[in-house]
Amino acid sequence: MSKRLEAMRANPKAGWTISDVKAICSEFGIECRPARGGGSHFGIAHPTQREKLTIPAKRPIKPIYIRDLVRFIDRVRDAPWTNSPIRS
Repeated sequence: MSKRLEAMRANPKAGWTISDVKAICSEFGIECRPARGGGSHFGIAHPTQREKLTIPAKRPIKPIYIRDLVRFIDRVRDAPWTNSPIRS
């Protein structure tokens, strides 16, 4: 289990930044890209998920976005994805 994921789950108000979001996405094989038009948001996606998340890069990131990200990661981990390195 990821310490960062558990910290986000336990305290979504901890002043998380987009760097933290990028790091945890990388850890779980989740795509985290800046908006195409050079906007101030990042898109979060994974092949096992139909839903995509949009997270503002503004610091600190509001707790609702962190909660949404944690739920997204949980769904990715639970998805029937045979080649996924993230299943525990």
